[in-house]
Amino acid sequence: FQKHEFFVDMTCEGCSNAVTRVLHKLGGVNFDIDLPNKRVSIDSDHSVDTLLETLKKTGKNASYLGEKSAQ
Repeated sequence: FQKHEFFVDMTCEGCSNAVTRVLHKLGGVNFDIDLPNKRVSIDSDHSVDTLLETLKKTGKNASYLGEKSAQ
C-alpha cells in the first residue's frame, strides 16, 4: 500500500464522519483522520485521483499533499 496525505477542510466531528463514510464506501482503504490539522492519511492501492474525488464527495475542499513515507 502507498500512504497518501490529503488536506480536507474539516471543522467538526460531523466533517470527519463524512470523510469516514465516503472512504468506507470506496473500500480497500486504511486511513487516519487528524481533525485539528485537517489532514487525512490514507493507505490504499487506489489512485490519488480516485481518493481525491472520493474525499470531494463530502462537499469539503480537499487537496493532495503528497506521499507520506511509511514509518
